[in-house]
This record gives sequence, structure tokens and C-alpha cells, in this order.
Amino acid sequence: MASAWNPCVLGKRLFKKHGIVPSVYGNGGNIRGLADMASIILRSVNNHPQPEVKPFLKWVGGKRQSLPHLMNIISHIDSFGRYYEPFVGGGALYYELWKGDFLASGATLTDINEKLIECYIQIRDNVENVISQLLKHANNHNNTYYYSVRCKIPRSPEARAARLIYLNKTCYNGLFRENSRGEFNVPLGRYTNPCICDITTLRACSLALSSAHISAKSFEYVVEMAQPGDLVYFDPPYQPTSRTASFTSYSKGGFNENCQRKLAEVFSTLALRGVYVLLSNSDTPLVNNIYQSFRISRTLARRNINSRCDLRGNTSEVAISNF
Repeated sequence: MASAWNPCVLGKRLFKKHGIVPSVYGNGGNIRGLADMASIILRSVNNHPQPEVKPFLKWVGGKRQSLPHLMNIISHIDSFGRYYEPFVGGGALYYELWKGDFLASGATLTDINEKLIECYIQIRDNVENVISQLLKHANNHNNTYYYSVRCKIPRSPEARAARLIYLNKTCYNGLFRENSRGEFNVPLGRYTNPCICDITTLRACSLALSSAHISAKSFEYVVEMAQPGDLVYFDPPYQPTSRTASFTSYSKGGFNENCQRKLAEVFSTLALRGVYVLLSNSDTPLVNNIYQSFRISRTLARRNINSRCDLRGNTSEVAISNF
């Protein structure tokens, strides 16, 4: 698996990001010229190690601990076209694929949560202004300040993005939960010294997102977009394993059993078209039933979303694919 900071890979990204035409460098942009450029970049990387890109948000059901399992499944594909992630959440799998230089055909990241998508766009396009706003929150953080920020919606998109990150880093369990009016309603968490503004991670994510298409859409749109050979990864709100473990209010509309069944229909439609489809969910009778005609593998992951502390811990999850 190639590193995202491989000099040739990094060189290509720098060319694209800054609009540099390779032919202006070295020997007419030929292999020798590019090799020289790669050597320069390699020395720079060795002298200044690049940061490890990782999600800039904590997210319920985040996939960092499941990445080895998911990447092992994806390794069965020789290659794929465009990458689609209709429930982007924290984006852990996207960043892992970006680091491995698997996204040469591009990526589309979407979510029905408009506030989340606005935050992603601001990190991609306006990260320094977001950092500036977020540092103000970090310097003023306390109990009273948290609730004053929670009840006010800023006017500018970069300020709204910084607010979302601040609330995410300081609220209870990193939840994103809204009431029926679309208002964020999670209480302050119990943290001694929360990392509110991780400048290194924010800048690394901005680079990783620089070529991604990002928009607010419901998951159904992918039926109109994905083509044979593309890869679609679904990471929906999980089917509850019990009443106390239920958490589906990632948007004011929720995600109920009917939504789970609709998602299974979309999965089947894409699979019949020749799209590579991968999905994560909880290991429940409903999930196993509606995906019984596809490959199902299981892994354990620690989940903390349960109203009873004694029932939190490792739970079985499924990864479902058509390949």
C-alpha cells in the first residue's frame, strides 16, 4: 500500500493543488525532471515529517478502529473508479484510502446533515479562518461559555464550522444530536483538558479534502451517480441492538427501520449494476435478514452509545459487500 506522503504521490497532489504544470520543471517535464522533483520532495519530507491525517471530528460509530477489517475487504478489489461515501460522518475510511493513493478517479462525500457538510467544505476551502475562530473558543472554554455557544448560530460559514467542531470536542461523548426543531441539544461533557483546536490535523484534513466533491444529499442520490466499477461505502446510523443502545438522531429526521430497508434496496440496485458496494452496520437480526444474499463478515468494535454504562463495550458489527 503506497503512502500518501510518497514523494511522487505528494508531487502530483502539489501540482494539482497549486496549478503547477509539470512541463515547466526540469527537462521538459519528462521522467528525469519528475524524478529530480521527487528527490527534492523526499528530502523535504525526511527533514519535516508530514502529519498523519485523521478525522477532525469525533463521530458516533466512527470507523478508525474498524479500518483494518474494512481495508482487508477492499483489498479484494484490483482497482475501482470513483469513490462515494453517502454517510461521511467522521470520514475515517476516506482518509485511509486517500493516504493509500486509492482515489485517483476522484471521490464524492455526502451526508444529509447540512451542518456537517458545511463544516467539511469550510475545512477544505477555508481552514485558516476556521482555525482562527476555533482558537477563540479554546481560549474562552468553560461551562457557561459552552452553553452560550450552543444556543447561538453564527452568521459566517467559517464561524459555524468552528462552532460545530468546538461543540463536538467538548459535548458529552462527542454526540451530534438535534431535537425536532433542528437544534443541537447535547450537554457539556466531563473533560479536564479537551483538545479543541488541533491545528495540525485540521490542515492535514484540508489537504486530504482538497480534490473531493462535497455536498449535502440523502443517500439515495448515489443510485443516479455511481457507475460500474465505482466503489460505494455506506456507514449509516446503526440499527439499534437494544432500546438503551439506540442512537439514530444524527439529523432531525432520524433513521428508522424503513430507512434501513430503503438503504438495502439501494445497495441491491447498485450491486446489480456492477458497482462495488460495502456497508457497515450493527449485527442484528434485521440487518442480517435484509442483506442475507450478500457477503457478511463480523468484527468487534467498542461503542459507548448506551444509556447504561454497564452495557457499553465491545459489540459485534457487520461489514456487508458484494465482492
